[in-house]
Amino acid sequence: MGSIIALSALSINVVADGGEEDPLAEAGLTLIALRNDTLDTNQDGETDAIRVVVVLNSDQESTNLELRLIGEYKDREVTEILQFTFSGQSNASLTYDAWASGEHELRLQIVDQDGNIISTIPLPTYVLRPALQTPSIVLALNAPQHIETGDECTISRIFSDETGPRYGATGVRTFSGAPFTVLDSQNALDCSHWPAGDYLLKEAYRNDLGQATEDWLNLTIHNRPAPDFSLVVNGNGNATDTECKVMLKQADDEIDFSAFQMIWRIQGSQLEGNIGDEFDCSSLPAGVHLISLEVINNELISAIEGINLVRLPGTDLTDEQKEVAPSRSYGEDTETESVGWISIGVLGLVVVVLSYLILVRVKDDTDELPMRDLGPSPMILADGSPDPEGLPTTTDDEGVLWRQHPDGNHDWWDNELRIWVRW
Repeated sequence: MGSIIALSALSINVVADGGEEDPLAEAGLTLIALRNDTLDTNQDGETDAIRVVVVLNSDQESTNLELRLIGEYKDREVTEILQFTFSGQSNASLTYDAWASGEHELRLQIVDQDGNIISTIPLPTYVLRPALQTPSIVLALNAPQHIETGDECTISRIFSDETGPRYGATGVRTFSGAPFTVLDSQNALDCSHWPAGDYLLKEAYRNDLGQATEDWLNLTIHNRPAPDFSLVVNGNGNATDTECKVMLKQADDEIDFSAFQMIWRIQGSQLEGNIGDEFDCSSLPAGVHLISLEVINNELISAIEGINLVRLPGTDLTDEQKEVAPSRSYGEDTETESVGWISIGVLGLVVVVLSYLILVRVKDDTDELPMRDLGPSPMILADGSPDPEGLPTTTDDEGVLWRQHPDGNHDWWDNELRIWVRW
């Protein structure tokens, strides 16, 4: 595991202060040697790990021990544990990987099989720089610059944390902003089927060592417009014995219409079967036909275009076909039927008789009906001015002419009816 930068070895017989009995000796153990190796595991010139090697001797046939290498950094402890069984003399090693940059205080604990601490041995303090990768999150978008519903869209979640799992301090990942639930196991999110809208995506992580990271991604998905197309006709206005086709023409050739649903209708009635983007109208009879095409894309957004198609009767028709076909003009060659002068004369006589009867009836009705009273006759003088009938008159500020009766009542002159109106 890396190269050894520094090596220190010592042989220790641990005796408690004040002459007290050595706790290792009471447990039947002897610490033969203790060595600390500083390591540079990533070869960057910085110390990032400490390997502690312990040589122990036991006077028992079988000894079960647990070694705990404890590192403390800013009041937070990380422990490496090794359990082993031996008899006689044996050695063991533990490696402490730095998880943060700074001073790490180390100590070694020797624990018996019942979990009781036999001895705690202080170790030097080291300035370390971690080689383990700290938590990192990257949200990478793989999609067109202008995203529409149904476009290929993928969000890669690039996550790493070597430090938390190394010390059993794995944290929790949280993801927010997506329209659906996102699991930690989903390394890539398929946003091809997300509804249109603005999304603010955020993923955050924090392990039990207090290390945290997060990343943001702004994403906008636009509604895909309805299919844009027109209908091109070959045979409109031609005879029924000529070729006729109605074809779809895309406004944008880069859009693939082959996966879209196409529904053809005649006079509003849907045609059966998968006709595709070209309709053969040669079999339509003579007349005017409303032909429409509805195109539905993969997002169920539809558009409809329609045309009025005229089909004329063919030139070589049988008598039966002519009876059911609409009338057609052949110019000067068009056959016409004579109505007859006798029929015209009879019709004119009937019109004259009816007119006479109506006029006689109107004259009789006029003698019986009185004329409607149209109101008083105009009260004007020979020169066309209002006749005040000898009463005093005056004109107000609005130009209305008034006259006053002896009893104090007033009349005003109505220029339209040319009469006096009592006030």
